[in-house]
Amino acid sequence: MSTCAKLQRAEIRIAGKTVYVPSAEIYDRTVVVTGNWLRIAAVKDEQLVQGEIIGDPKAFVARMRRSHLRADILTFAQKIPNTEPKYRYCLQWDNWAATPTTSFSDWWEKRLPQESRKNVRRAAKRGVIVKVVQFDDELVKGIQKIYDETPVRQGRRFWHFGKDFEAVKRENATYLDRSEFLGAYFKDELIGFVKIVYVDRIATLIQILAMNEHQDKRPINALLAKAVEVCESKGIACLLYGKYIYEGNADSALTEFKRRNGFEEITYPRYFLPLSLKGKIAIGLGLHKGLKSLIPSSAISYLRRLRSQFYDRRYAGKESHEDGGPSAEQSVSEKNLTT
Repeated sequence: MSTCAKLQRAEIRIAGKTVYVPSAEIYDRTVVVTGNWLRIAAVKDEQLVQGEIIGDPKAFVARMRRSHLRADILTFAQKIPNTEPKYRYCLQWDNWAATPTTSFSDWWEKRLPQESRKNVRRAAKRGVIVKVVQFDDELVKGIQKIYDETPVRQGRRFWHFGKDFEAVKRENATYLDRSEFLGAYFKDELIGFVKIVYVDRIATLIQILAMNEHQDKRPINALLAKAVEVCESKGIACLLYGKYIYEGNADSALTEFKRRNGFEEITYPRYFLPLSLKGKIAIGLGLHKGLKSLIPSSAISYLRRLRSQFYDRRYAGKESHEDGGPSAEQSVSEKNLTT
């Protein structure tokens, strides 16, 4: 019997856009390939798969070589809490924003500064109610309304603005068998929500979003508190909230917001295995890190400011910047490969 994996096409989303890319089933993992000049293979939604992402890298690569999937580099991460490198492959350190969730009281009393606790209480005093909600058409309509509040969030074009009902429903319906939605309501109106996916004993925030109009009520703070409470009730060890540091920008408002809400940086190794001569050369030159790694951080900061200024001028008055923290989180699954 042939062990050659059949070439397929998988649906993923990159920067909020649905695209179809080459894929193959390798040892019960869906491997997808992205990129043009340098083709990178990765396990689809690797941060959401149960168990080890790749159990035996040598066997995995051997099976990939027998497939019709063509790639130059295979990349995969090592899951927390096992963050000590297990392999001698080329690696670079990546990071998560994480907080323990075995004790809500410890998170509340030992990790949150007084201002953050005040923001959670402020949400309740101003009438915000946070609860677990079912995924149904009513919730989807509420999410769509939040998406369409503003075309700009965090100084950039908002990926989900203007999507139709069916697209919003389809994109939020992934992993429903181990997902949970929390909704923040004000006078029976959904003003914020979070989607949590459970992976082993880890919970991952896939998306957390609130309306700028109600940011003074601190719905994001209330949603995070409820998420920690729910995780404790389920015996979840840790809650992940995307990256702690994006693109090397340790001074971003989003990083500071996560710190003030009890999250800390956990680093983990990401491995890169060459599958072709081109891949080997690219790794040797550091090109596997992406073009942004070749640009000085000062230049990236300058370009980021220009982008924000452009959107500020184009959509004047469309984005709010309250003290309650960022109103949108671009999770790891959105920034990389997602269903």
